[in-house]
Amino acid sequence: MNIIRVKDYDELSEKACELLVNEMEKSDSSVLGLATGSTPEGLYQKLIDEYKKGNLSFSNVTTFNLDEYVGLAASDPNSYRYYMNEKLFSHVDLPDEQAFLPNGAAEDLEKECRDYEALIKDAGYVDLQVLGLGLNGHIGFNEPGTPVDSRTHVVELDESTRKANARFFKSMDDVPKKALTMGIGTIMESRQIILLVSGEKKADAVKRLVNGMVSEEFPASILQKHENAILIADEAALSKV
Repeated sequence: MNIIRVKDYDELSEKACELLVNEMEKSDSSVLGLATGSTPEGLYQKLIDEYKKGNLSFSNVTTFNLDEYVGLAASDPNSYRYYMNEKLFSHVDLPDEQAFLPNGAAEDLEKECRDYEALIKDAGYVDLQVLGLGLNGHIGFNEPGTPVDSRTHVVELDESTRKANARFFKSMDDVPKKALTMGIGTIMESRQIILLVSGEKKADAVKRLVNGMVSEEFPASILQKHENAILIADEAALSKV
């Protein structure tokens, strides 16, 4: 895994934006894998800025998001579809029919998982996947113990993950207990992966990622085996490496 050390969050976002723009410039029909949470917000704002400057277009891009909460409709402000619309989709020229997320409100969740895998395959798989790093090493919503060959699936969210996301909800009781997520095997099929990590609170996780063994108990460790994975982390996140 290549490591790009940056000074701070703004530089992290700038470097990630540069890599995504480069990918989009290489192909007329890039397939991007996107993530939610606070870490990629700076990246999305910089992509919006580049679009408004006329430096790039999303008209031929296809996007697949990593995950979605079970039970939340797309119109729910806490759904990841809503997040993506607010943080990126509604500000650029990405056609709605080319922006995919798992449907957490689907009646048949297992079928939704199979259908999502089929959509990714039909698109030719992901060219560049953006990831964040959970405190327990989760990528997407793949919690510790998830098999490395897993495909898109329904997951029971770890208590630590729910607590980390509780700040976005009125109370802990409102945080969904399940989600749909791309599997680790699906993620690893991406041609390039960029893992974005910022802040001192992630320093222990980054240390384990960089220096630890590959283990299903720390899902992100599998990225050590990807031939084109890049960790972009700021000085605070890398303070224990």
